Amino acid sequence: MGPEGKRLLNIVILGFGFMFMFTAFQTCGNIEQTVIKSFNNTDFHGSGYTSMAIIYGVFSASNLIAPSVVTVVGPQLSMFFSGLLYSGYIAMFIYPYTWSFYTASVLVGIGAAVLWTAQGNVLAINSTDDTIGRNSGIFWALLQFSLFFGNLYIYCAWHGHDHITDKDRQTVFISLTVISLVGCFLFFLIRKPGPEAAPEDVTESLLQAESTESTASSSHQSIGSQALDAFVKACKMFVTEEMLLLSFCIGYTGLELTFYSGVYGTCIGAMTSFGHDAKSLIGISGICIGVGEILGGGVFGMMNKCSRFGRNPVVLLGLVTHYIAFYLIFLNISSDAPLAPEEGTDLQAYITPSVGVALLCSFLLGLGDSCFNTQLLSIIGYTFRDNSAPAFAVFKFIQSIMAALAFFYSNYLLLHWQLLILVVFGFLGTITFFLAEWRAESRRRETDYDSIG
Repeated sequence: MGPEGKRLLNIVILGFGFMFMFTAFQTCGNIEQTVIKSFNNTDFHGSGYTSMAIIYGVFSASNLIAPSVVTVVGPQLSMFFSGLLYSGYIAMFIYPYTWSFYTASVLVGIGAAVLWTAQGNVLAINSTDDTIGRNSGIFWALLQFSLFFGNLYIYCAWHGHDHITDKDRQTVFISLTVISLVGCFLFFLIRKPGPEAAPEDVTESLLQAESTESTASSSHQSIGSQALDAFVKACKMFVTEEMLLLSFCIGYTGLELTFYSGVYGTCIGAMTSFGHDAKSLIGISGICIGVGEILGGGVFGMMNKCSRFGRNPVVLLGLVTHYIAFYLIFLNISSDAPLAPEEGTDLQAYITPSVGVALLCSFLLGLGDSCFNTQLLSIIGYTFRDNSAPAFAVFKFIQSIMAALAFFYSNYLLLHWQLLILVVFGFLGTITFFLAEWRAESRRRETDYDSIG
């Protein structure tokens, strides 16, 4: 197998590893608020929204040190040990206690920062300017298969259940823990690209392939100085003009991540007008989100290679898709659904509640999310190719702090206020992405011109 084939295989393995891990974790996040409401254990006083706020808050802060960890440990081991923390969080639901619930939330927040920084590093190392869009799409599509398989399992396991028993919960979370561990061990199949693919890679660490400037001096640096250098790079990158422009779009993906991965499924499960089987509709909703994500990752991840119009049309399509979904959700779901008790809500919105419309919105949420995320992965991997680990750490820092904020206000805000916040941030994020893409395209043309001269 040639160097390009090895790099593509690494991307596929990376995608499958994340698919298994997030089959478990995204399914866990999608159902945990519903599960917590049904606990028979009266000693447990946790909140799924609060847990997710803690995860993303710690995730955000930990992104400042994540590049240093990946530099010292290496991306492969970083992903493995971070994955074990994800598995521990899921396993906690088998026998839940309030203290272990929130402790695991803190630990998985730290692990998430390291995991996603290492993922971005591996993606950039195994891509070129010509393949970064394709590889982002392949990775994203494989990752989002997690929504399909996990939620299909939830639908089959909970079909016809009005109440989630302890046995139901334990069976589901034991299975999810095992699935997550399978994903962790898949990371050991990733191999370093061949010397032809990355001629600047003169050290054993994959991370050292990122910058020819750092490679020249890496052999003379101590581990401490390498870690400090990675931290300083991340801080400097945060205030670059390109990253400041992209931060609005990244922040929007954090807000809508909270909405589709936690809030919307809870809303569907709370609508008594959807029938006695509303709880199992959470799984069907997750499947529809996954179908949209997979379609978007497979199609739109490739478009910036085959389209002469670049990334902007895909992002614009994502915004329009989300706006349609938000409007239909506003009409179809009652405003108190995010805050309803386990018994659900009997209130209705502006139209007769429709399961079909609710599931269509799930699909549109996933499709729009894939439009934004594939293009963000692509433009960050292209713009910050020589410093990918700090760049992806900053990306996840911004995204996770906004997700934490959204999970916090989801405990208090009615649905229509949450939708309004998404509408405003979606518009600002799209406009600033356009500006960042035009800058990237202008710089590429200047580079091409200089190389001709």
